[in-house]
Amino acid sequence: MSKLIMIDDDAMYHKIIQLMLKSRYPNEETVFSYDGREIIKFLSRNKTKSDLLPDCILVDLNMPEFDGWDFLNSFGKIYKSIKKKIAVYVVSSSIDPHEIARTQTYPFVNSYIIKPLTMDLLDRIVH
Repeated sequence: MSKLIMIDDDAMYHKIIQLMLKSRYPNEETVFSYDGREIIKFLSRNKTKSDLLPDCILVDLNMPEFDGWDFLNSFGKIYKSIKKKIAVYVVSSSIDPHEIARTQTYPFVNSYIIKPLTMDLLDRIVH
């Protein structure tokens, strides 16, 4: 079992991913957040508590106020001090090759996934 955090501003997308996870992984620990700032604060407070930290984070790029870029920049400042390797996946509807390439400049980003997230991709992320 892995622990997931999903950061996205779309309530319907949260619901879709919840249903996908529930159907295949009913015991999966998942936190859904609209605010990446809160996740950064949580990670900073708990950076030495491996049992509380997620195994992976799914983050959307285009969100109001604190967007995915803000999250990636903030995570970039703390990820080396976190005592657990966290896989970060950018999940976005953008197909802009410049945005895709830019996400790959962050050493902690595992992959860029173009929405919608399929069950096959979710399976690869979870396990």
